[in-house]
Amino acid sequence: MNPFRTVINPGVSKHTLSLRDKIVTVGSCFAEAIGARLGANKVPTLTNPFGVVYNPQSLHKAVLYAVYNEPVPEGTFLEREGIHFSYDFHSSFFAGSRGDLRNRIADCLGATHHFLKDAHAVILTYGTAWIYTRNDTGEVVANCHKMPSRNFTKSILSVDEIVTSFGDFYKRLKEFNPSCVVILTVSPVRHLRDTIEGNGLSKAILRAACGTIAASFQGVEYYPAYEIMMDDLRDYRFYKRDMIHPTEEAEDYIWEHFVATYFNSETRAFFDEWKNIRAALSHRPFHPGSASHQSFLRETLAKLERLQQTVNVEEEMRLLRGQVEPHRT
Repeated sequence: MNPFRTVINPGVSKHTLSLRDKIVTVGSCFAEAIGARLGANKVPTLTNPFGVVYNPQSLHKAVLYAVYNEPVPEGTFLEREGIHFSYDFHSSFFAGSRGDLRNRIADCLGATHHFLKDAHAVILTYGTAWIYTRNDTGEVVANCHKMPSRNFTKSILSVDEIVTSFGDFYKRLKEFNPSCVVILTVSPVRHLRDTIEGNGLSKAILRAACGTIAASFQGVEYYPAYEIMMDDLRDYRFYKRDMIHPTEEAEDYIWEHFVATYFNSETRAFFDEWKNIRAALSHRPFHPGSASHQSFLRETLAKLERLQQTVNVEEEMRLLRGQVEPHRT
């Protein structure tokens, strides 16, 4: 029977991941969606430590800040209405003084540096090829922070510019962590502020760049999150009401495809077991003190005790122990 859709079946990656592999996700808000699911499933994950970063050049620059773990240049700081920001970081990085912001960024870079040192994979999610360049310095910014538009020149990166930027980034990353692999994705989030035509051009450039990069650099692979959203799901019901961001159901679908592509059989079996335990942990009973629910809690606690040799479940066990009542005599 004609299924009336194009199903993108999972492949089998040569870069197999396990439950113990450290993973860093960076880039657009789609990196946060995948990172949140990795973390929720007990994979050691650092999710978007620099906040949302959309364009490839700024993304490469942010990761290299963490690789070298050095103070960011003073010229990247700005003040707007008494609040301090950095042009190289998301607006979630702010402070009442430049010193406080500098310290906050330094803490972030230090933590990312140590996590990245022995990470097994970095997932880079490119969101847009459109960039904003400071007219005073000629530097591309990660975020304009609502500064006047006259301060910037908007343009679009070429495929060659993205590939060249990635090449420099990848060389330095591999010098820092030779065993790290890179998984490239293009975010399915639509950038309609750049117009439909502009968004389409941007995504096409990003996809072409990813294809060139994956074919040119060993240890780099492209994952088709964008294609799954555009060609497999391909329906507005998989977008939130803003018609820009994928729904949770769409993200779950891509997540399951990602798991089938990258994780080994042992880890996939754990994910299945953990999914049931998470459902049990989120259960809210009408009668917490009933014999049946108390038995349910003890059974779930026993499952967690069996898993504690594999993953850290101390928080979940503490939560359940607080609900288990002593046996009545």
